[in-house]
Amino acid sequence: MLTKLNCKNTMSYIEFDQEKLVNINFSKGREILRCSRTGSYASTTLLGLNTRKYHGVLVTPQDKIDGERHVLVSNLNETIIIDNMEFHVGLHQYQGGVIAPKGNKYLQKFICDVIPTYHFRVGKFNFTKEFLMCNEEDRLILKYTILDDYESAQLLFSPLLAFRNAHQLTRQNPFVNTQNKPINNGVEYCLYDNYTPVAFQSNAPVSYLHAPVWFHNFEYEEELKRGYEGHEDLINLGTISVMVEHKEIYLSIGITPIAPEKISVLFEMELNKRTKRSSYVNCLQNAAEQFIIKRNRKTQVIAGYPWFGRWGRDTFIALPGLTLAINKPILCKEVMDNMLLEMQNGLFPNMGDDDHPAYNSVDAPLWFIRTLQKYTVFTKSHKKIWKEYGDAVKQILYAYRNGTLFNIKMLENGLLFAGDNKYALTWMDAVVNGVPITPRTGCQVEINGLWYNALKFSIEVASHAKDDDFVNDWEGIAKDFPTVYKDTFWSKEKGYLADFVNGEEKNFQIRPNMVIVASLPYSPISEKIRQLILKKAHEELLTPRGLRTLSPNDPDYKGRYIGNQKERDAAYHQGTCWPWLLEPFAEGLLAVHQKDAIPVLEEIFYNFDASMLEYGISTVEEITDGDPPYRPNGCISQAWSVAALLSIKWMIDNK
Repeated sequence: MLTKLNCKNTMSYIEFDQEKLVNINFSKGREILRCSRTGSYASTTLLGLNTRKYHGVLVTPQDKIDGERHVLVSNLNETIIIDNMEFHVGLHQYQGGVIAPKGNKYLQKFICDVIPTYHFRVGKFNFTKEFLMCNEEDRLILKYTILDDYESAQLLFSPLLAFRNAHQLTRQNPFVNTQNKPINNGVEYCLYDNYTPVAFQSNAPVSYLHAPVWFHNFEYEEELKRGYEGHEDLINLGTISVMVEHKEIYLSIGITPIAPEKISVLFEMELNKRTKRSSYVNCLQNAAEQFIIKRNRKTQVIAGYPWFGRWGRDTFIALPGLTLAINKPILCKEVMDNMLLEMQNGLFPNMGDDDHPAYNSVDAPLWFIRTLQKYTVFTKSHKKIWKEYGDAVKQILYAYRNGTLFNIKMLENGLLFAGDNKYALTWMDAVVNGVPITPRTGCQVEINGLWYNALKFSIEVASHAKDDDFVNDWEGIAKDFPTVYKDTFWSKEKGYLADFVNGEEKNFQIRPNMVIVASLPYSPISEKIRQLILKKAHEELLTPRGLRTLSPNDPDYKGRYIGNQKERDAAYHQGTCWPWLLEPFAEGLLAVHQKDAIPVLEEIFYNFDASMLEYGISTVEEITDGDPPYRPNGCISQAWSVAALLSIKWMIDNK
């Protein structure tokens, strides 16, 4: 079992020394992320070398354009001049893998107990650079501290501006606004209409040299690996110069100006609010906080950084772990209530913005009811939950019973049927050339498990509320459901459940979806079948980093998630490993083995301790390869991955 929680040494929990930092290949494979609660973020690699188009010093939603996140400031050229010696401490990669300047040679240490802090040594002088993303506004503050005595010191900042959608790239163009606006101790830029400007300000007086110049062919290595365009041009409009009089200098980068004297005060105030990333558990809790944002009076869950937005299915799967597992039921309720405002035809938006939502998710409403069930148990609110949420639950159940969009309907035998050849409606939703990789049209094993759980839970709380009409309307369907379910999905010969059934077709590929059925409080399968399912998952799907989406013994199995988008999508649910699936696996183990399962849950949980220093530093990735060594991939920080581990920790502590 891996655990650093009881280690006693002088090192920080998250620390990298000079030997690691000067190794560019090591360092650029590890990324850092800090988010505001308004939807903005700053992200780059351990060295500050951008390898993705999504990396940036300030990436913030642009409500007047499309509501999506845009990279305003991609990076900085930073120069420190001490006692007339000039050092370029930045790091950029240009086309062909050319790196210049190579500021990493000055790095001595990176630590992240509270906020990311770089330790530099230039000549005989030592200085630190700390960066802090403000919680409640779209603002990053950098703090530079010279640790040794000096005669004179000056910091030069040359911002590299993008002003483009985070999913896109920009090139030199004649439409850019190259003007600047002087502000207190700084300068403000706005490259294009409808953008929020970006303000650069120091706590100390500055001098400014305006000299617009384009830098060409920055190279984003990770985009090239993923089969995308990976080169862009960035513009620098000028250089901000600050004399360092008292060893400390602050630089604020935000979408609104700030009074210079408040920059250091805001930095220290924000710093004091931070939970230390001094342990594995603290890292998970910090990561969880970054997914929940409040913008335009809506509380939402971001599915993953840096490229996912708000997804309905991901929201409800992740929500209990992000909130209830760390004792924040009020936040859970806020998110549920905001999502209910967007429900139509019994469905929740799967993805898309407010103006163009896509409702192609059969399971999001069922995961909502599962979240409501967990919220009810956590808050012990069985008697009043139906009064507040009964109408919403009824809308979902009757929409499914009567038939709704995407051919979602209840059959005469009580099973749910969903889909056609055009849409992938379950969480296995990868599409290549307009064709779903795993269409699963028909009666899906986990959808019908969630459906039965939703019916039984609804009957339970409706009974508390004495809603006899509802109970009488659904009790018969629920009563007969386990028999129908077993007859439809179970194979005694194979010893596990079919993944989906469509008429006479029964698909018996070994996938983790049946594990979800084994995890539910109201499961349509017997304890013996639960045991067999979990045994099969343990033998063929379980890895130290999640559950595979397909057994390695299947001829369709793809053990590595690599290549262009088409190749990656073909592997996404055909063997790729997902950490979030460990939560239902753990719930199933607890349901079957009770306290005897705790040692296994502890092993699952602490397997991720070491991963805090890999890929996304202090957070958990979206996916890994199905083959050893289970290389992390996808988003560097995924909501339902973090949530799953926090939920497992809660199970361990509360069983």
